[in-house]
Amino acid sequence: QVQFVESGGDLVQPGGSLRLSCAASGFRLNNAAIGWFHQAPGAQREFVPCINNRLTATSYSDSVKGRFTISADNEKNTVYLQMNSLEPDDTGAYYCATAFTCAALRRIQLSAVNWGQGTQVTVSS
Repeated sequence: QVQFVESGGDLVQPGGSLRLSCAASGFRLNNAAIGWFHQAPGAQREFVPCINNRLTATSYSDSVKGRFTISADNEKNTVYLQMNSLEPDDTGAYYCATAFTCAALRRIQLSAVNWGQGTQVTVSS
């Protein structure tokens, strides 16, 4: 069974940085695309970034493009999200998910995903 353990969330001031980690089990990163979803308080979970199975291509939502960077370590089977220039709207829980391609991940049915516990990011002064 595919499982994710997200970590690295914290309270940070606007303009600050964080690095989130997502340790995957039950599959290998080079078998599928993997990405992050953000759920702001009271809002639906939304796609943020994705990296393909060969770690050669990435895709970002417009809201984080230029500020966030997704990367992966195949040996550790872990995906990272470097978050820079954080804004209050980035506040919320962050989760990992996987699909065959990044395009499929963008349109994934949220109710069908076996979500991890997520990690909480709070951007506030």
